[in-house]
Amino acid sequence: MNSSIRSKQIIIIGAVVLLIAFLFTRDIKGLVKPTEENGKMPSTGQVSDAGAASPSALSIETSSTAAKNVLNKNLATDITALENSYKGASGTEKTDLAKQLAQKWDDVEQITPSALYLEVVAENEPSTKTWLAAGNQFIKAFESTQDSLAQPALLQKANTSYKNALEKDSTNIEAKTGLGVTIVNGLGAPMQGIAMLLEVVAKEPKNVKANMNLGLFSIKSGQFDKAIPRFKTVIAQSPTPEAYFYLGTALENLGKNKEAVEAYLNSKKLAANPTLSSFIDKKVAELKNKI
Repeated sequence: MNSSIRSKQIIIIGAVVLLIAFLFTRDIKGLVKPTEENGKMPSTGQVSDAGAASPSALSIETSSTAAKNVLNKNLATDITALENSYKGASGTEKTDLAKQLAQKWDDVEQITPSALYLEVVAENEPSTKTWLAAGNQFIKAFESTQDSLAQPALLQKANTSYKNALEKDSTNIEAKTGLGVTIVNGLGAPMQGIAMLLEVVAKEPKNVKANMNLGLFSIKSGQFDKAIPRFKTVIAQSPTPEAYFYLGTALENLGKNKEAVEAYLNSKKLAANPTLSSFIDKKVAELKNKI
C-alpha cells in the first residue's frame, strides 16, 4: 500500500472517532474501528480476536448498580423498589415486572440493563417480537457503551437474540439485518454478514440499517464509490448527521470536494453540536481551498 492511501485511511479513522465522540446515535460504531495495516476488514472478527468477555460476564445486578450511579437519587430509589419486587416475584408477575424495568431503564437512557430485562422477557415469552426487541436493545447498548470489555458480550447477546428470532420466523427481515450487523461487527467472517445485508437490500432496497452498514463497510475497505449510493439511500429515508458525515467522507476521498462540503454542512446542521461544528468548519475551510 502506498503512503497516500494509508494517509487517507488515517484521516478517515480520525474523522470517524471524532464523529462517534460527538454524536449519541451510533448505529454503526462497531463497523468503524481502526483497520489493519492494509485497511481491509480482517478475515476473522475483531470481537472474537480480542479475547472477548463471555455474555455471562454481564448481569442485571452489576449493570443496574453501574447505571444507578449516573441517575439522581429519586430515580434510582424508584427503580430499586421495582427491582426488589421483581426479585420476589415469579411466573407471569416476574415477566411483567421485567417489562416494566426494561421500559424504566430505557426511559432514563440506560440501555444495557434495559436490554438484559428484555432478554428475560424473551426467555419467558419466546417469540419473534420479543427476541427482536432484545436483539435491537443489545445492539443499541453495544453501540452506545464506552466499556470495551462489555461490548463483545453485548454483541454476542444481540447475535443470539437475532438467531432466536429467526428460529421463530426464518423470513424476518429485521432479524436477518440485525444478525448481519453482528457478524460484520466481528461475530464471524465479515463477508458472511455482508452477504446477509445484501440479501436484505435485494428484498428491501431502501432498508436504512442495512444500507448504512453496507456503506460503512465500503468506507472501511476503501470502496468509496460504493459507499456513496448507500448513504444517499439512507439520507432519502432518514437523514441523520452520521449519514451526511460519512457521505462527506466518501466524497472527499474521491476528490469531490464541493459535494463533500455540502454533505459536511448538512451533518453540522442536523447535529447542532458545537464541537462537531468546529471540526466541520475547519474541514470545510480546508476543502474549499481545494475547489
